[in-house]
Amino acid sequence: MASVPFDQLDGFIWMNGEFVKWADAKIHVLTHGLHYASAVFEGERAYGGEIFKLTEHTERLHESARILGFKIPYSVAEIDDACRVLLKKQGLLDAYVRPIAWRGSEMMGVAAQSNRINCAIAIWQWPSYFDPAQKLKGIRLDLAEYRRPDPLTAPSKSKAAGLYMICTLSKHAAEAKGYADAMMLDWRGQVAEATGANIFFVRDGKLHTPKADCFLDGITRRTVMGLAKDRGIEVIERAILPEELEGFEQCFLTGTAAEVTPVSEVGPYSFQVGEIAKTLMEDYYAAVQPRQAIAAE
Repeated sequence: MASVPFDQLDGFIWMNGEFVKWADAKIHVLTHGLHYASAVFEGERAYGGEIFKLTEHTERLHESARILGFKIPYSVAEIDDACRVLLKKQGLLDAYVRPIAWRGSEMMGVAAQSNRINCAIAIWQWPSYFDPAQKLKGIRLDLAEYRRPDPLTAPSKSKAAGLYMICTLSKHAAEAKGYADAMMLDWRGQVAEATGANIFFVRDGKLHTPKADCFLDGITRRTVMGLAKDRGIEVIERAILPEELEGFEQCFLTGTAAEVTPVSEVGPYSFQVGEIAKTLMEDYYAAVQPRQAIAAE
C-alpha cells in the first residue's frame, strides 16, 4: 500500500458534489489552500461498512471552517450522505475517510474573501497507523522540539491544515531517531499531545490527560474518556508538567488513526502496557463495531 502514491490509487473521489475518477481529482497550483493553508479537514474511520461518529466529525469540519472564516457550501447531512455513498462506491468496509474543504484559486494573496470554497472526500484502505507488533508492546515517543502554540496565536480549536506543519516536522525528526512518534509540549512547557493523537497517563488507577485548551479535543479522546467513566475509572483533565511523567505507570495515545495505542517510552520515561490501557483498547474496538455486527453476535 505504501509503495503506491496516493494520486495513483483506484476508485472515485467526491469533489464539489460529483463523483470523479481518483486520478481526475485535481486542483490548480495557485490554489489558496496550498499557499496559505486555508484548508480544514477531518480524519474518520469506517468499520464494517459504517463510519464511526460520522456526523460528529462533519459538524466539526463545519466548525473548523467557520473558525477559519469561510462556510462550506454543503450541509452536514449532504456531506454525511456523500461519505456513506462513496464508501459503498469504493467497495470498502474498513477504511479511512478524509473530508477536506479549502479556498480555491480565484484570488492569490493573503486576502481571498471571494475565492470559491471547495470540498472533497477521499476514502481508502489504511491499516494500523503504527506497526501492529510494536503497538502491542507499546510504541516509543521522542520529545518534540516544536511546541503547540498559544491559542492567541493560532486557531487551535480548528482542525486546520496549517497547524500540522510542526507535527510533520516533529514526527519526521522522531522517526529519524528510531521512534514511532513524538510528544509535544505546549507554549507553557506543559504536556500537550502527540503529533496526531491525544495522550493519557495512568497513576493509581486514575486517568490523567492534559486539558485541551491549545490543541484539538479529539473525538476519540472524548469517546475513550466516556468508556473509562463507564468502567468507573476516574478521568482527571489538568495541566501536566513533563517531569511528572516519571510518576505515571501507563501511557497511551488516542485518535482516529491511532485508535488506542499503548506507549512504552516517552523520551527518558518508561511505562508498562498495563490493564487499564489494554481494557480501554478492547472497549474502544468494541465501541466502533457496527450495530448490526454486535446484534449478530
